[in-house]
Amino acid sequence: MNGSRIAAVGHYQPARVLTNEELAGMVDTSDEWITSRVGIRTRHIAGPDEPVDELAAHAAAKALAAAGLAPSDIDLVLVATSTAIDRSPNMAARVAARIGIPSPAAMDINVVCAGFTHALATADHAVRAGAAVRALVIGADKMSDVTDWSDRTTCVLVGDGAGAAVVEASGEAGIGPVLWGSVPEMGHAVRIEGQPARFAQEGQSVYRWATTQLPAIARRACERAGLAPMDLAGVVLHQANLRIIEPLAEKIGAVNAVVARDVSESGNTSAASIPLALSKLVEQGRISTGDPVLLFGFGGNLSYAGQVVRCP
Repeated sequence: MNGSRIAAVGHYQPARVLTNEELAGMVDTSDEWITSRVGIRTRHIAGPDEPVDELAAHAAAKALAAAGLAPSDIDLVLVATSTAIDRSPNMAARVAARIGIPSPAAMDINVVCAGFTHALATADHAVRAGAAVRALVIGADKMSDVTDWSDRTTCVLVGDGAGAAVVEASGEAGIGPVLWGSVPEMGHAVRIEGQPARFAQEGQSVYRWATTQLPAIARRACERAGLAPMDLAGVVLHQANLRIIEPLAEKIGAVNAVVARDVSESGNTSAASIPLALSKLVEQGRISTGDPVLLFGFGGNLSYAGQVVRCP
């Protein structure tokens, strides 16, 4: 085995759906204002009795079932999240306990909105190095916990959810080389900080960075996989804002690809957004087994990570 692949994916969202109309009753906003600026219509919000690890465990269980695997088949659990309240036990250990994984290496990865693609690369590296055989990679965030619901510039954006992927050793590389990096001096542009922790961002700075600097980086991720953007069957960008996703996808040049636009119904779910959107595309049959799909996360720090994967 000299590579790894995504064997299966799964996702989970809380039952409660918060509409733009409901938000308009909470803050000074409207459905027209929200959809015209960020393209979001609805988002799912977890209740106080639904912690991050519960969201993650639901998505993980679905991915395991889709792969036809038992919890005991997993030897590495990685959870990408930036909304864990407690420092220990970490989310990965809590998920492992919830679904009965007996003795995995268990680590959290906090790269905010780029967390899942960083975690996926880490799992790929571990499997290819022989440090793991099967990994469970999860992106899960409960953004509602860190949101100021009186701030219309941020509360209209966020949602809660989780997505998961089973990564296993493969004779061929089903996960392409990662291209990752950051702009630390601009890290203040996206923040979750303070007591209590609150999400804040400099929207215009993030928009300019995402739409001007990231297209070339995403194209380089395709080059590392030996593909031209026109060869892609799917593009799953971090679901930050439809007004970022659409120009970024266009500038990448993936003219034949299905572009995930799950942000419209799920909002910005941070580290959950990419696996959640990917799982929905698979579930809906909009991409097929073996199709090349670009995954590209970006956001807090300002960090980015992207790789081309083969659809499970």
